[in-house]
Amino acid sequence: MAAVFALDALPAHAFLARPALFAAIGEATKAPGGWLQLCAANADECKPLADQARDVTLTPGLLQQLYEINKYVNDRVTWTSDSELYGKAERWAYPLDRGDCEDMVLLKRRLLAKAGWPQGALLITIVEARGQDRARHAVLTVRSDRGEMILDNQTPEILFWYETTYRYLSRQSAADPNVWVSFNAEQAKPGIELTPSPLPPPLGIRP
Repeated sequence: MAAVFALDALPAHAFLARPALFAAIGEATKAPGGWLQLCAANADECKPLADQARDVTLTPGLLQQLYEINKYVNDRVTWTSDSELYGKAERWAYPLDRGDCEDMVLLKRRLLAKAGWPQGALLITIVEARGQDRARHAVLTVRSDRGEMILDNQTPEILFWYETTYRYLSRQSAADPNVWVSFNAEQAKPGIELTPSPLPPPLGIRP
């Protein structure tokens, strides 16, 4: 687990070349239609947060729990489009054994919250693939004292936000899940080329 806390071993000048641990947030923006539909059908899901927005102090035990829940949902839920499941282009719902990216994010968020993670640290995030297709996608941002980590159904790895290839569009506010915020147009990027280095899975957890 030493690699998880490798930042402590870096010389002071090394931090100058690293990207920001937290993404730059912009102004308030419109919530996704799927979230609004979910709230209309399940008002309890959209209540203001009972816990204060705060970053999680990442420990080996919490990292293991994060990997376990991420792996559980990725393995359990088979990606299936909303049009195939519900006959409509977009619907957010908690999945049983099938669902799309938003559904898997919702389930991860619920399971982590039930395990004691503060909801203010679990933020549904809308991203866009870089390249010609520019496909929209949903991931879960987990805020910790080590930076913002991304849980993604398309990979078993847990990466810091700046290690993904996505363009970040919007996400929930840490203070209120019903308030969505945009990302600054120009995201902070590393001053050097970084090879993605996913947080190492704890002993016994295999991506």
